[in-house]
Amino acid sequence: MWGAPAEPADSYYEVRPECTDVPKTRFKIKPGKTLSARKWQAAFTPEGQLDIGKTLSRIHRGGIHPSIRGEVWEFLLGCYEPKSTFDEREEIRQRRRLQYSAWKEECHQIFPVVGSGKFITAPVVTEDGQPIQDPLVLQETNSGISASSSKMVKELLSHGPLDKKVIQWMLTLHQIGLDVIRTDRTLVFYEKQENLSKLWDILAVYAWVDRDVGYCQGMSDLCSPMIILLENEADAFWCFERLMRRLRGNFRCTESSVGVETQLSNLASITQVIDPKLHQHLETLGGGDYLFAFRMLMVLFRREFSFCDSLYLWEMMWALEYDPHLFYLYEEAESAASTKSEGSKAKAKSIRQCGKYERENMKNGAKTSEAPLPISVFLVASVLKDKSSKLLQEARGLDDVVKILNDMTGNLDAKKACIGAMKLHKKYLKKAKQT
Repeated sequence: MWGAPAEPADSYYEVRPECTDVPKTRFKIKPGKTLSARKWQAAFTPEGQLDIGKTLSRIHRGGIHPSIRGEVWEFLLGCYEPKSTFDEREEIRQRRRLQYSAWKEECHQIFPVVGSGKFITAPVVTEDGQPIQDPLVLQETNSGISASSSKMVKELLSHGPLDKKVIQWMLTLHQIGLDVIRTDRTLVFYEKQENLSKLWDILAVYAWVDRDVGYCQGMSDLCSPMIILLENEADAFWCFERLMRRLRGNFRCTESSVGVETQLSNLASITQVIDPKLHQHLETLGGGDYLFAFRMLMVLFRREFSFCDSLYLWEMMWALEYDPHLFYLYEEAESAASTKSEGSKAKAKSIRQCGKYERENMKNGAKTSEAPLPISVFLVASVLKDKSSKLLQEARGLDDVVKILNDMTGNLDAKKACIGAMKLHKKYLKKAKQT
């Protein structure tokens, strides 16, 4: 296989023929560099323990072959512990599938469209929990289920006034539907109603389970790849849930702020240290809050890259950030009883099993009570640094800043962007120490 030509990866994520303005994919499957199915299988012991160090190195070199991407992501996102056996993982998988099924059934009992293979795109309740019967709304409700939606709400009300949590959840269902029909609509995969409804179901169940955050625009962009990569709906849900553990802080809103503002503030601090002239220029233009970078951080560059390249970028980021004790950290959050025993394991983690970015944080003592910044913030900072001269010369207002950044779509290289982020991270840590 060495010396064999690189294979384009687009065929694994077929684009609808009428969509001609889709960004060109740069990622190619490179024999000897890309993590192949053969190399992946060889990374396990006979009992099923994974050599995560070797796996991360391979991902750093050339990404993951699309045929195994879903199962590798489950490890990168902390769904499973690398030292677990095949049997242990199967037990966890079955337990999680049952849990998802129970949550989905709970949602179905409240609103039977969940799990029906259909979804809604128009509101079915008012803010005080009354059924909506407006003819226009009923006409707009997806898949001809408007009449039954109204009956469902009336049936619920027959048991007494709806609980506030139920109303809040039901108010988000049509918003999820509206986002679902706009998500990755260039892909042939989403021409099938069953795939759209699967995405809607997962997001509806997540909104029900995570009451603190619920559903926010942008989550469908993060969840969509999971549906495509993992055939089992419950497995896709848990992969998305693990990703949201990293990102849910960005989506948490109060009356006065959005969670991502913290990362935007960190981005401003990094740019001020790395490129003070650019930071000053952006402040002069009224962009000192860095809101123009909002989308990049919320949906992890999904708009700046082709679908295939954004997946490559994500796995590169997660491999660089990889912490072998993610699994324990997430499990502890669900089971306080295991905190002490698993906490001792976390202290003994091997630096070889960590991603390069995580290693840098460990070396620089960034593992304090304050969590280190995610690599995504340095990725945005790296992009701004690359565009610094253009922004300084051509941006005369925030509209110009947005236009210059939008013009990058399809012109970014995922691997180079990650290398740039790593260099910037080192530079920032060095300069931060000096101040």
